[in-house]
Amino acid sequence: MSEIREPAVAGLFYPEKPQELQQVINDYLETAPHSHLERPKAIVVPHAGYVYSGSMAARAYAALEHHAREIRRVVLLGPSHRVGFRGIAFCSADSYKTPLGLIPVDQSAFVAISNLPNVGMLDRAHAQEHSLEVQLPFLQSVLRDFTLVPLVVGDVEPEDVAKVLEKLWGGPETLIVISSDLSHYHDYATACELDTETCHAVESCRPDQIGYEQACGRIPLNGLLQLAQRKHLKVTTLGLCNSGDTAGDRQRVVGYGAWAFSE
Repeated sequence: MSEIREPAVAGLFYPEKPQELQQVINDYLETAPHSHLERPKAIVVPHAGYVYSGSMAARAYAALEHHAREIRRVVLLGPSHRVGFRGIAFCSADSYKTPLGLIPVDQSAFVAISNLPNVGMLDRAHAQEHSLEVQLPFLQSVLRDFTLVPLVVGDVEPEDVAKVLEKLWGGPETLIVISSDLSHYHDYATACELDTETCHAVESCRPDQIGYEQACGRIPLNGLLQLAQRKHLKVTTLGLCNSGDTAGDRQRVVGYGAWAFSE
């Protein structure tokens, strides 16, 4: 019998009803700026509730639309919010489920990376984690047909992440998605200053300049930046905002950014 990772935050971070969810995503994608970029090899996207960060996430996913037919595998990494652990966690499920349907998990990818440092199977890290889940309906809407390599990142060195990404890099069929919000719970002006510094660090591929305060997904992000630096990837900033710009007050905001990396 196949194992399915059921949705954990449907109805909380995004609509639970399929038609409503699809309409919300379509609206975000239609209103997102559509720039004709070189084919993105990797994108960085936020993972808050859609009302807060959906419009920013859509900027990254809209950049994929002209290249969607090529992409058949998505390597998705996000930080662990609910389970503390050391390592990079795969899951044993055969599929991830959202209100829009099932996404097959590429279990062969785990075989390929299982001998790397700090990589293992840990289903409890996936069970309630939203950083991966909130990306899936967007991916389903833009790509339609793909397999998923879901990786929840715990306490590891960015170099461990870079080794995993290098192993799974593949060709045009493989897209890398890093799920991360930016600064948390500062006032609006402080958040804008911090997030602008983070943006400059991403643009210049300087992982040493992104610390604990700047991005909850700093470890997977910094792993990508290490590899981007070595591979001389081109970085395009697609947008930067915070919850004070979308659906929250400006006293305690969370920052969001979107970037595309091209070979």
